[in-house]
Amino acid sequence: MLETETTLERILSELEQADSLDGMQSVSEALRDYYDVDHLVYHWVDSRGDQYGCGTYSEEWQNKYVAENYLRIDPVVQGCYRRFHPVDWKRLDWSSKAAREFLRVSAEYGVGNQGISIPIRGPNGQFAMFTVNTSCDDDTWERFSEENRRDLILIAHYFNEKALEFEPERQPEQSQSLSPREVDAMTLLAIGYSRAQVANSLSISEHTLRVYIESARFKLGALNTTHAVARAMSRGLIVI
Repeated sequence: MLETETTLERILSELEQADSLDGMQSVSEALRDYYDVDHLVYHWVDSRGDQYGCGTYSEEWQNKYVAENYLRIDPVVQGCYRRFHPVDWKRLDWSSKAAREFLRVSAEYGVGNQGISIPIRGPNGQFAMFTVNTSCDDDTWERFSEENRRDLILIAHYFNEKALEFEPERQPEQSQSLSPREVDAMTLLAIGYSRAQVANSLSISEHTLRVYIESARFKLGALNTTHAVARAMSRGLIVI
């Protein structure tokens, strides 16, 4: 287990040090192999509307997607635009004829039957999607999702933090320090404690815990608690 943890930490360290899209591409390939999935993709639209991406879909599929303008009918993209939480492809509406045909063609180009996409909304209109895709049965996919969902959400935000560094004319963020209690709360949440467990560990009420979490989220400029944890970790404010 120690070796596995070290491998993931090394990959994420490479992401933190990446200074180009090529660096992000290498990390996406390493994470695909680490999780033993078919594809791992990160795609974002910056505040000017320019689109970028890195990932492991074939160039043939990317060209086909653009040529056929699949963006207008892709249930995954539509689902992510309407949601803030991770989107399991199985729970999307694939009932239309266009969606079913899109699914059939995507399979011909190596896209798996299972997937999870994590929508991310950044500053100034930035929008991103982080996707893990593979081919397997429903039971195997459910186990994979349960075991890795939280880590994948954090990794998605790590990718987005890195992408924001490439934003043109980006202003450096003003980092505010967290209070000792906020650090304690964020740390326990990061290692997987529920809110009730965190409150019990800190001998405070869940209402008081909520105040600490919201304060930390505001200081970090985070969209939600998971984003706050990711930002606190990426900035070294908490250490797991």
